[in-house]
Amino acid sequence: MKSRLLPRLMLLALLASGISVVFIYWKQFTPENVSRVIGELGAWAPVAYVAMYLIAPLLMVPGSAITLAGGALFGPVWGTLYTVIGSVGGATIAFLAARYLAGDWVERKTTGIAHQVKEGVEAEGWRFVAFVRLVPLFPFNLLNYALGLTRIPLLTYVVTSAICMFPATVGYVYLGYVGREVWVGGEDLLWKLGLGLGILAALIFLPILVRRIHRGGAGTAESGG
Repeated sequence: MKSRLLPRLMLLALLASGISVVFIYWKQFTPENVSRVIGELGAWAPVAYVAMYLIAPLLMVPGSAITLAGGALFGPVWGTLYTVIGSVGGATIAFLAARYLAGDWVERKTTGIAHQVKEGVEAEGWRFVAFVRLVPLFPFNLLNYALGLTRIPLLTYVVTSAICMFPATVGYVYLGYVGREVWVGGEDLLWKLGLGLGILAALIFLPILVRRIHRGGAGTAESGG
């Protein structure tokens, strides 16, 4: 027992220290700062960007700032690819960290967000994961940890997360790209701005639509039961 407890405590202490540093420098994590730091790395920029995203969810770094920076740095296509790799990978690392650090404890006691997520997964399985990925009921970084405290299989978590995070990823990456184009005075700005506004509207209304569909499905299931 002690042989398993010590590595967990060491990892937990390291994780807590990293999160504390992030909160101290929270205001520094802006799209502009991320773009500047990553952009200075030249050919290594994509590797550094993915690496940053792999540890960002683990340390509670705001993912939206990194995603917007990805669009500004790499454009809509490569920015989306790098962001999908990094964000899904980072969400998986946070999921596994929670399962390793607190998997035994959660069987005995859960509270707050973890309790709500655990109940949702037990009731609906992958559908609940899809729902909370599409509808931001809980903060993204906390959700990764909370889902790690459930019994959902790793592969189900990864595949469902990747699919349901994709629309928002595309949207935020493109908004970052449009922001850069406006800043540098790129071509076809009106068309790009129009598309950007359309994507922004979709990001706002998609969760509302998904929530209504989810409620309708829950109501049908209850009446059918």
